[in-house]
Amino acid sequence: MITEYAITGMTCEHCVAHVKEEVLAIPEVTAVALTLADARLSVTSTAPIALQTIVDAVAEAGDYQVSLL
Repeated sequence: MITEYAITGMTCEHCVAHVKEEVLAIPEVTAVALTLADARLSVTSTAPIALQTIVDAVAEAGDYQVSLL
Protein backbone atom coordinates (compact mmCIF):
# COMPACT_ATOMS: atom_id res chain seq x y z
CA MET A 1 0.00 0.00 0.00
CA ILE A 2 1.27 3.46 -0.92
CA THR A 3 0.16 6.61 0.90
CA GLU A 4 1.05 10.15 -0.14
CA TYR A 5 1.65 13.07 2.23
CA ALA A 6 2.51 16.73 1.86
CA ILE A 7 5.42 17.86 4.01
CA THR A 8 6.55 21.40 4.78
CA GLY A 9 9.48 22.92 6.61
CA MET A 10 12.32 21.08 4.90
CA THR A 11 15.13 23.35 3.69
CA CYS A 12 17.89 20.98 2.56
CA GLU A 13 18.82 17.42 1.62
CA HIS A 14 19.91 16.85 5.21
CA CYS A 15 16.26 17.41 6.24
CA VAL A 16 15.13 14.91 3.61
CA ALA A 17 17.57 12.28 4.87
CA HIS A 18 16.41 12.67 8.48
CA VAL A 19 12.73 12.42 7.58
CA LYS A 20 13.36 9.31 5.47
CA GLU A 21 15.33 7.69 8.28
CA GLU A 22 12.61 8.29 10.88
CA VAL A 23 9.75 7.14 8.65
CA LEU A 24 11.66 4.02 7.58
CA ALA A 25 11.98 3.12 11.28
CA ILE A 26 8.21 2.51 11.46
CA PRO A 27 7.88 -1.31 11.41
CA GLU A 28 5.23 -1.51 8.66
CA VAL A 29 7.13 0.81 6.29
CA THR A 30 9.00 -0.91 3.46
CA ALA A 31 9.99 2.12 1.35
CA VAL A 32 10.00 5.93 1.45
CA ALA A 33 10.27 8.38 -1.43
CA LEU A 34 10.79 12.05 -0.66
CA THR A 35 12.30 14.97 -2.52
CA LEU A 36 12.92 18.50 -1.41
CA ALA A 37 11.62 19.96 -4.67
CA ASP A 38 8.11 18.52 -4.62
CA ALA A 39 7.69 18.29 -0.80
CA ARG A 40 5.81 15.02 -1.16
CA LEU A 41 6.35 12.03 1.06
CA SER A 42 5.38 8.68 -0.45
CA VAL A 43 5.26 5.83 2.05
CA THR A 44 5.00 2.19 1.01
CA SER A 45 3.82 -0.08 3.81
CA THR A 46 2.59 -3.59 4.46
CA ALA A 47 -0.44 -2.30 6.39
CA PRO A 48 -2.27 1.00 6.87
CA ILE A 49 -0.39 3.43 9.11
CA ALA A 50 -2.19 5.99 11.26
CA LEU A 51 -1.52 9.58 10.26
CA GLN A 52 -0.42 10.34 13.82
CA THR A 53 2.31 7.68 13.53
CA ILE A 54 3.69 9.43 10.45
CA VAL A 55 3.35 12.85 12.12
CA ASP A 56 5.24 11.61 15.18
CA ALA A 57 8.04 10.08 13.09
CA VAL A 58 8.43 13.26 11.04
CA ALA A 59 8.47 15.34 14.25
CA GLU A 60 11.39 13.21 15.49
CA ALA A 61 13.33 14.33 12.41
CA GLY A 62 12.73 18.03 12.97
CA ASP A 63 10.23 20.86 12.90
CA TYR A 64 8.27 19.71 9.85
CA GLN A 65 4.54 19.48 9.23
CA VAL A 66 2.89 16.62 7.39
CA SER A 67 -0.63 16.06 6.08
CA LEU A 68 -2.39 13.56 3.83
CA LEU A 69 -2.73 14.46 0.18
